[in-house]
Amino acid sequence: MPSIAREAARLGVATSAVLAVTIAAPAQTASAGADPAPARTQVQTAAEPPKVPTATGSGGAVSSVDPYATRIGLDVLRAGGNATDAAVATAAALGVTEPYSAGIGGGGFFVHYDADTGRVQTIDGRETAPMGMPEDAFVDPATGQPYSFSDQVSSGVSVGVPGTLATWQRALDRWGTRNLSSSVRPAANLAHEGFVVDQTFHDQTAANQERFSQFTSTRELFLPGGSPPPVGSTFRNPDLAETYELIARRGPGAFYRGALSPEIVRTVQHPPTTRDATLPAPAGYLKRSDLTGYRVLDRAPTRSGYRGYDVFGMRSSSSGGTTVGEALNIMERYDLASMSDQDALHRYLEAGALAFADRGKYFGDEAFVDVPVRDLLSDTYAAERACRIQPTQAQAKPVPAGNVDDYDGRCSTPNTGSTRDGDTEGLSTTNLTVTDRWGDVVEYTLTIEQTGGAGIVVPDRGFLLNNELTDFTTTVYPVPESDPNRPEPGKRPRSSMSPTIVLDDGEPFVALGSPGGSTIITTVLQMLFNRIDRGMDLEQAMAAPRSSPRNTSSVVSEPAFISAYGTLLGAYGHQFASTPEIGAATAIEFGPGGSVTAVAEPTRRGGGSAAVVEPAP
Repeated sequence: MPSIAREAARLGVATSAVLAVTIAAPAQTASAGADPAPARTQVQTAAEPPKVPTATGSGGAVSSVDPYATRIGLDVLRAGGNATDAAVATAAALGVTEPYSAGIGGGGFFVHYDADTGRVQTIDGRETAPMGMPEDAFVDPATGQPYSFSDQVSSGVSVGVPGTLATWQRALDRWGTRNLSSSVRPAANLAHEGFVVDQTFHDQTAANQERFSQFTSTRELFLPGGSPPPVGSTFRNPDLAETYELIARRGPGAFYRGALSPEIVRTVQHPPTTRDATLPAPAGYLKRSDLTGYRVLDRAPTRSGYRGYDVFGMRSSSSGGTTVGEALNIMERYDLASMSDQDALHRYLEAGALAFADRGKYFGDEAFVDVPVRDLLSDTYAAERACRIQPTQAQAKPVPAGNVDDYDGRCSTPNTGSTRDGDTEGLSTTNLTVTDRWGDVVEYTLTIEQTGGAGIVVPDRGFLLNNELTDFTTTVYPVPESDPNRPEPGKRPRSSMSPTIVLDDGEPFVALGSPGGSTIITTVLQMLFNRIDRGMDLEQAMAAPRSSPRNTSSVVSEPAFISAYGTLLGAYGHQFASTPEIGAATAIEFGPGGSVTAVAEPTRRGGGSAAVVEPAP
């Protein structure tokens, strides 16, 4: 977009058009004096928008896991908004339809490409540990041992200071053309009107029914009548609609300093358990000063080269950019395109394990830990790590970490010893990909961690709180001081979120990301491997069966992957463990003349939704 036109949009030309489209139907918009909310679940009143996994065309595009959210983002683009405007509106909608994966009670990472400048920039909206959190926060005082992981998850003690709203505001301030108010109101309308419950939403609710029933506010919202909402019913969240309307009127200050902050703190410090609750639900340490003191961080992206492309990702507190980048650097030592599937996949699995070994040893919040980013992304270091890969023999797992203090690219430098990554990241989260008619791109991964987060809805506010602090090393006590991911006040737990933008000679080639805990890293890595090395188009690269090499004795893989390659790779010594599915990615690929291909999952997590502003004929 020419700079003059951009400035005109910022001065209100595009904004007024967007407002006219998205704030229509005032009778359905909440206000401070709204009538009592009707039942949250009712018989179906409207058809769910179609889920179209692939769309080609021009003028901008949106890909997300949800058709309602994609439609809202597309409406913003059609009304003149840019990629950032659409991304924030889409994310707000996902807080309605994907409440177990994301929302204003969580955090995330936002990656932006500016077509005018050619720069990739990022925002770290990761949650932080409360400043008053003690070192034994995750220890049961009755036993002196850490709470079980399931008890940590469903608790106030696992709740980090949320960063999502601050991320939206910062992104709009830096790159948007409209304000936060107009960005959240379409989602407020959606929360009022409701969405059709699909099988995925029903199943996720059912899987969490036992712990949701432990909290009065969560049971009231998500278990109407004591059971998960039936498939085909319309689920409404008037409390969240009113919360969004409050934010629309008063801005993020309502969350971090105003009316919402004492309610959030009270919920964390005194989880609203039912009288017959069986979970211990230990209280958390969040205070209002933690909310008022929270800041998102503008970060320089990671950058690594692969087959002539420039791959940009997130640096600390995300481990995604460095781990994806290191694995690609190792894989680049080989001509994978000329190899058989068996030999190419063998090297993918081995490279992933090596990169994860280094992630476990070296990675934590850069404000607390000296993360050797330059070394981990060094081609010389990658050459030395690749020395461990044998052509037809898998390494025994877990493999040892490399030595970032002593490497020269040769195969004679000793390693630092074995390390095991104590990963406890949840497999939830959500991702969205957006581009606009001017060529700007947003890749955004956001989360509340576990499916259902901490399991605690802020009473009368309609959103779940995160359990991100379980991403710290919390299953042993005391945690060794040498562990870069040990819990500390004010620290951001290590994340695997990997929103990634790939440039070809300075122009966007592909943008992609996924949910899935630590499998996010391998999903992004494998999709790039499929697209660049294996000759797949973007649809095929996303749909292909996945395997997640994370330096474990057995490689967690989808059944179709094991069926296709298990015997071949087993001959090299690889062992596999089956899981139904890995990830739920979104992506956009950029073609000549402004053409784009937007792709969402065809089947994983119920299938996603991709759309373009001007479909190809």
